[in-house]
Amino acid sequence: MPAHRSTDSSVLVTLMPVICAVLVGFIIIGIALPVLPLHVENDLGYGPFIVGLVAGAQFAASLISRIWSGTFSDKKGAKKAVVTGLFTASVAGVLYLLSLSVSALPSLSVTLLTVGRAILGGAESFIITGAVAWGLALVDHAHSGKVIAWIGTAMFAAMALGGPIGTVLFTSFGFTAIALLTLLLPLLVLAYLSRTADVVPHPHADHASLIQVIKIVWLPGLGAALASIGYCTILAFSSLYYSAMHWQPVWMAFTAFGLALIIARTFAGHLPDRFGGARIALIFLFVQTSGLLLMGFATTALIASLGAAIAGFGYSLVYPGLGIEAIRGVSQQNRGKVMGIFTAFLDIAMALGSPALGFVGSHLGLNAIFMTGALTVFSTVIIAGLLIKRTHRAF
Repeated sequence: MPAHRSTDSSVLVTLMPVICAVLVGFIIIGIALPVLPLHVENDLGYGPFIVGLVAGAQFAASLISRIWSGTFSDKKGAKKAVVTGLFTASVAGVLYLLSLSVSALPSLSVTLLTVGRAILGGAESFIITGAVAWGLALVDHAHSGKVIAWIGTAMFAAMALGGPIGTVLFTSFGFTAIALLTLLLPLLVLAYLSRTADVVPHPHADHASLIQVIKIVWLPGLGAALASIGYCTILAFSSLYYSAMHWQPVWMAFTAFGLALIIARTFAGHLPDRFGGARIALIFLFVQTSGLLLMGFATTALIASLGAAIAGFGYSLVYPGLGIEAIRGVSQQNRGKVMGIFTAFLDIAMALGSPALGFVGSHLGLNAIFMTGALTVFSTVIIAGLLIKRTHRAF
């Protein structure tokens, strides 16, 4: 079926099946994040090292499978990539249940749980990479920024919702509830997606080599990675910062960041498409930097939360703006691979940024984490400037 060329007013309706897939894919990731350490430590009897291994298996698998998922999406079809990811996520739920069935054998149980997390990481890669490629093909190229922004918003909202949902389920019913939801929720969405339009794959078209893609993606990808360090400061360290400063509630910074990001993308998500991704990213980088600096110098919870909101507002259009630069001049049959590699830069930033910022905080104080994040984000201004001047080569 040919891609549907949407008007501006119908883009969200056209993307709704894709957004639903992303919501489900990341809700089942989010529900486990706050409770997985509790299950591994309290129910299975392991310490922080094993907790780290189990949690890290997902992120490692996501990173490793990025290029594979992008190539699969380009050659087999973006919708098929999403469907494959959802089905694989359901398999992770089966492994969770198997792990629970042998909880009397902790080593076997934690092994099955780790494999399940790794499979879920691969599933996440297929879902998000396929979803972006699918969304880009369903609507007109002029709406590329909206596609990246709204799918990213769905991912962010799902992670934010998943935490409290998972905590309530785990407290009330234990890890069995997490396993069942992981198994069943993707299957429900698969039934919904069976009636939605696909886009024609290009199995025999000329596909760009990995080297060609990296040459195009590395600069906006590096920019996205550096800008995402600011997000990493709030995701990983804001609650610790609030706790150390005796500010309540400790989750306020993350909530303020998330709400501001969602509001900005809802009302200003069209700006990168209209004025250019790099130009909008350049402007919003200054906003994000100022928010992080405000957090670093904050003397009250209100000021710190305001800083987090400003940082979220700024980051909201930096990532989709740079994403537009990554796909500018790229043909439809190569967009899956391009977005897979672009997203991998975010994975790397989150993997390396957390320990690096933790090192800074342990030696210079927690407020230094946010100042370091601000300087890192501000360095992206140079990359945005280079992207404005860059001449793109189509492939």
